[in-house]
Amino acid sequence: MSSSTSNVIALTAGVVLALVAATGATAQSEPLSAQESDPTVMGWMQGFPPPPDKMITQPDSVYFSFPRLRWSVCHLREFLPTEEISRGLGAPVPLAYPAPHEFAELRQQIDAVTFTPQNSDEEMTWEESLYANYTDGMLILHRGEVVYERYIGCLEEDGKHAIMSMTKSFTGLLAEIMVVEGILDDTLLVSDIIPEIGDSAFATATVRQVMDMTTGVKYSENYSDPDADIWLYSAAASPLPKPEGYEGPDGYWEYLQQVQAEGNHGDEFHYKTINSDMLGWIISRVSGKAVTDLASDRLWRRMGVEQDAYQTVDGRGVPFAGGGITAGLRDLGRLGQLMLNEGELNGERLFPAEVVAKISAGGDRAKFGDGFPTFGPGSYTSQWWVLHNDHGAYAARGVHGQTIYVDPTAEMVLVRLASFPQAQNGFIDPTSLPAYQAVAEFLMSR
Repeated sequence: MSSSTSNVIALTAGVVLALVAATGATAQSEPLSAQESDPTVMGWMQGFPPPPDKMITQPDSVYFSFPRLRWSVCHLREFLPTEEISRGLGAPVPLAYPAPHEFAELRQQIDAVTFTPQNSDEEMTWEESLYANYTDGMLILHRGEVVYERYIGCLEEDGKHAIMSMTKSFTGLLAEIMVVEGILDDTLLVSDIIPEIGDSAFATATVRQVMDMTTGVKYSENYSDPDADIWLYSAAASPLPKPEGYEGPDGYWEYLQQVQAEGNHGDEFHYKTINSDMLGWIISRVSGKAVTDLASDRLWRRMGVEQDAYQTVDGRGVPFAGGGITAGLRDLGRLGQLMLNEGELNGERLFPAEVVAKISAGGDRAKFGDGFPTFGPGSYTSQWWVLHNDHGAYAARGVHGQTIYVDPTAEMVLVRLASFPQAQNGFIDPTSLPAYQAVAEFLMSR
């Protein structure tokens, strides 16, 4: 596999850990700091043309390696084919803000909020945590009003950022809406809806098991093994022409047709991206629409968003339902507020309150296991992460630090977009989850 092809397919599959591991993020004892690796400081893609050593191109460079990823997360459409999630032609509905002097004072107060990270005795301020987590954008809404907004790194006010596996929560939300509205029966087998799934292990899984990732399907993400399933899946999904002699599946859906069984459906939660793409196929088949069009019709056109979003596609034009969306910070805040408001936004009901009730209640905690120690004893349902903490918080999450965090008790929605050097959220949670709780408590005390 050529290096340029593997760069593209690894991102297409939503897994960039292998790329990160091969770059300067691990080649040195400590990666560049957030301030040092800021794309403007690094000089990426500046000038006409940029100097050769400052160019980030595709397919000749590892565009999603650190520190290049700090620029690339805001420019994915320049590397991969995409499909639009249209906002339509209506005027956006403005977000509510405090008076300018109050907004400035709130930022100072929130920046000064302190908390103790997991497994640490030293306090950290909120502002310090932003840089510790290589934050590119941060938005906090409290009781429907923006109380904090900040852009760092590659992201500007009118920019867009890759949200990685938060895309799964879009897919899961659309599926849950269809279930509650009676359009999709989550007790059906996958084969009842997608007959061409054939003898794939998915055939005998229920829609609900796919939604909650409790399927018994074989899918290895061992990046050191060149024959691991992740690379086979990535090769199938690559939008680039297949290399000479390639005989594997072409596209996400062809790959899903040959997935083998591993374990029993319904026994345990296993976080495997192929479930999200299987769910994307299911809701597309039932609705008769691509997930991009479904997201536009049911969410983006009705939320009063400011910007179109977009979603990467495979070589056959199938949107990547497990990790392909790029969107604006404020619009992601609107989605979080829609969840907090249990399906209502701007005086309009977009979907039944039961949708959010089912998601926020969480999944079967006994099936969650202990594989996410920094997250805690939570659960996973409808492609959302549920913390089961005192505030009833739940979240959409993606690698390198993406999150929409909804705290019903504090009436708070928080959106963070980031480009942390390492992919796994386990490196970021210790200085993120306690910070979210501290800010929630500060806002409740106002």
